[in-house]
Amino acid sequence: MNDDIMREVLLEYENKRDRQEKERRKRVQYVYEKIPEIEEIDKDIMKTSLSMSKSILENPKNYDNTVKNAKKKIESLKMQKAVLLTESNIAADYMDLKYDCDKCKDTGYLDSGDKCHCLKQELVNKAYRMSNIGNLLNKENFQTFNIEVFSTNKFPGEDLTPRENMTDIVGLAEGFISNFEEDNGENLLFYGTTGLGKTFLCNCIAKALLDKNKIVIYQTAFTILDILEKRKFGKEVSLVNDYQYNLLFNADLLIIDDLGTELSNAFTNAEIFNIVNTRIISGKKTLISTNLTPKEITEIYSDRVFSRILDKFIPLKFYGKDLRWE
Repeated sequence: MNDDIMREVLLEYENKRDRQEKERRKRVQYVYEKIPEIEEIDKDIMKTSLSMSKSILENPKNYDNTVKNAKKKIESLKMQKAVLLTESNIAADYMDLKYDCDKCKDTGYLDSGDKCHCLKQELVNKAYRMSNIGNLLNKENFQTFNIEVFSTNKFPGEDLTPRENMTDIVGLAEGFISNFEEDNGENLLFYGTTGLGKTFLCNCIAKALLDKNKIVIYQTAFTILDILEKRKFGKEVSLVNDYQYNLLFNADLLIIDDLGTELSNAFTNAEIFNIVNTRIISGKKTLISTNLTPKEITEIYSDRVFSRILDKFIPLKFYGKDLRWE
């Protein structure tokens, strides 16, 4: 999980606790104005607690009796307070601090030190929002994937039918997801013409990994170059741009869609190589989807970029009839 994202989520938790404390103070002030006796009771409870602490320090041998007497008095004061609240039709816990999650008290962590379920879910939600494909994932995922749409007829120049080929590709994709935690250097290259299911399968993989609490960034090559240019050439410099830029390198999975649609020049070639190469070195995984053939990739990009892609990526060819017309 990316450290920047974790810090952002934990900051949101901190802000949430601050808001809740402010709300609690408002409720307490309301009660004090409505029932002045309760404010005096709270002061007595505080004085009793302080007196107990002082007595323990001065006479530690009498610890048990001191605590017993203090607890007895505090319980009596709390009972008086509850009665006054009830008589005014105010809930007994009205003045208490309210939490969205009682298990972790909105800290994100349980007493054991483990992440609370609410923190895990918030990280997943954050990942969905940041993936840029959140709205698509309800429609395009492995549950909605239909192998029946692929033809069982032989395709010119290929040994397998489009359906057999896609069955193999889906199997490899599922293996990629199952072994994602392993340091196996696996990266995927989807290539083929438009309308063959490349983007759909990218979304399937993205959703499966997002559901596993992974950070998946899905960007077109054109958008990635826009992020790079803004940061490199000082256009619209901001913390957001730095954040987006860092995620290109640090996300658990980076999906680069439509490679080849961006303007190709020495800058773009170098930057694409830098992103891919840095991720490979750091063990981060990447999925590239393109309408280009390997031959066309070599014509657009330098041999340096192409050799790195072929060396560290599993090339998977998509072919068949355009499914958008079928």
